[in-house]
Parts: sequence; structure tokens; C-alpha cells
Amino acid sequence: MKLIYVLLVLMVIQTNSSAQSKSYILARTTGNLPFLEYGIGDDRLGGAKMTYLDSNILLKVTDSFKTDYKVQLSQYHFAYIAKESVKLLKKESAVSNHNNNTSNSWKVYGDSLFDYIAISLNERLPYSSRQLINPSKITVDLFGVTTNTNWVTQLKTAKEIKNAWYEQPEDDVLRVNIELKHTQHWGYSIYYDSLLTKLIIKVKRQPNIADIKKLRIAIDAGHGGENSGATGVTSFILEKDYTLLMAKQLEAALKKAGIKNVFMTRKIDTTLDMPERIMMLRKFNPDFLISIHLNSASVDSVKGTSTYYRYIGFRPLSVSILNQMLSLKLNEYGNVGHFNFALSGPTDYPNCLVEVAFLSNKEDEKKILSQVFRKAVAQKIYAGIQDWLKTIK
Repeated sequence: MKLIYVLLVLMVIQTNSSAQSKSYILARTTGNLPFLEYGIGDDRLGGAKMTYLDSNILLKVTDSFKTDYKVQLSQYHFAYIAKESVKLLKKESAVSNHNNNTSNSWKVYGDSLFDYIAISLNERLPYSSRQLINPSKITVDLFGVTTNTNWVTQLKTAKEIKNAWYEQPEDDVLRVNIELKHTQHWGYSIYYDSLLTKLIIKVKRQPNIADIKKLRIAIDAGHGGENSGATGVTSFILEKDYTLLMAKQLEAALKKAGIKNVFMTRKIDTTLDMPERIMMLRKFNPDFLISIHLNSASVDSVKGTSTYYRYIGFRPLSVSILNQMLSLKLNEYGNVGHFNFALSGPTDYPNCLVEVAFLSNKEDEKKILSQVFRKAVAQKIYAGIQDWLKTIK
């Protein structure tokens, strides 16, 4: 009797497994900056992002919602992606070996600016990554991949990657571990080779922080053009105008300090969406980014300054800037992590969003209207950058 029960259970499992394996449609990512989300929940900044993806990545679509598809990454991992970010495949276009993906040889090497890990795969499959600290590490999970890697070549041309190895935590999840030489994360990007199905993890090296004049610094003035942002509670000034004023003050402070490579996402009142800004920033390849905003709340008693980051490896910059901003006798609104702002999303470089003060609070608004205060804000952000660099030394 016990044997018959076991056989029945196995038959049910096999039937369910067979049904599940057929209940999907294959699709590929398309367009600029497609990304996966953990769920279908949304707030004013959208759903919580899991990762940005490269184009032409194969996904299994298992369900459909209003604007999103549910995709199966591996046996136990699911995510959601905007319908506009994928193209469903016809049956004859489907790849026959989508369930038999293995990793082959690895190569760890460097050029004059970056370190790289190249991993040979037989399909462009989805991934996600994490930053770890103490010690500083990057982990990349490759979904739907089983290792067949018995050859990891590590060359001395790699300067920032200290060690690279893999684990197979699940049958169809391959984990890439990258130990870094420096404590501070300076960024990385993940993409596929344009000609082959090699996954490339590009790791940025620590720049010459001993000479701040040689750093490449990007500044983003929040909002602009059709996106006016918040409005002053008594003055009715627009956030987009005053973030630009402060961004220009910071640019002037940096140039006065001898920093030549300063990039502004906008220098005038113009409309720029987030993908445009991100692509511009990637082209400039900054050592770090500062984004300037003004806050607003539904309750006019809320006031203060705050800084924001998404990835734990980028937090130190935001902490140093907040500490300096508090010396302006602003209330502390806090240091906020896992912030789902678009410009906090790229892993390519450290970034910090500064919410200078609240336009919805009369006291903060009065300060924002002061040219002396705005110049002081620029000086404090610059001082925070210097403090951060000193901690790295």
C-alpha cells in the first residue's frame, strides 16, 4: 500500500512538472534599459527593481497582467517585466535548448581602465547582481544555467578583481563571486558580447583619488522642461529651476577646485527622461554622480535634508554628504537606502541623490530662496565628497 502511494505521488509530481514546463511563451528583451521587477506593486517611483538587463535576453513568460508579464527565471525564481520591454517569439523562433544551458570556460583579465570576467554560455539568459561589503564583493546570479566550467583563467592584467569563483546554489542558478581589492565599490556593468553569447561583467577600478582634480564627476539637476517637480508653498517657485541653480553652483565649486571633467545632464530648462539621462551618463563614464532635488510633503511641518542611495556599496558617499549638509542647520530627514529612483539604479558608478530641503515647509523654502544658502549647499556637497575620499584613503 505504501509503495502504491509513493508511485501515485511521483506520477502527480511528474504530471505537474510536465504541465508547468509547457505553460510558458518564450520572449526576448528589447529597447533601451529593460529591467526586471520583484513584483507588481507600485509606488510613485514604480515597482521595486531587481535588475537592468541587456537586450535580446531569452525569457519564459508564464502570465500576463495589465502592463507586465510574469517571467520564470529558474525553477524557484520569478520576476516581472514591462510588456513594452519584450518581444514574444513565434513557435518556430523558439530555441530548442532553452532547458539545457551550461557555462563553459571563464577568463578574468583587464585593459587600461577596467577588469573583466567573460563567461561562455550557449544562450543569452537573465541575471541579477548584488553588492556586498566587509569584504567588498559582487555576486551575479545567472538563471537557468548549470555549470560545466572546469577552466577559469585569471590574468595579471586584472587589477581590481582579487578572486573569482563560482557556486551552484540551485540546480539552475549559477552564482559568480567576485572579490574586490578595494573596500569602496566603484561600479560594474553586465552585458553580453555583441557577436557571441559570452556574458561580460565589467568591473571599474578605483580611480586616482589622491588627486581630486583628475576625477570625472557628473551632476544631475533634477526635473526640467515639462517635468517641473515640486512647487514652493508660499513662493510657488518650481523645483526644476532651483535644482538647476544649485547644480550650477556645484559645478562652479568643482571647477574652482581644479576639476576639469565635470558633466551636467542639463544646463538649461529642458525635458529629459530618465533613460536619456542614463545613456548620457554611461557615455561620459563618471567616477560618481550627484543628483540634486528639492523635497515636498503633504504635511507642511515636515522639513529637513536627506540623501539617498540604492546599493549598499555606494552608501558611504551619501553618508558623507548628509553629514556635511546637516551643518547648514537643517533638520535630519535621513539617509535612505534601496531608493528606487531611476538614476540610483545603474550599478556602473557610485551615485548619491541629495534632497536639499522641503519646498512644502516655509522655513526650508525661505532658505532655498536664498542665494547665500544655495551657494553653501554646493560647498557642503563638495566638502562631503572630500570627506568620502578621505575615508577611502
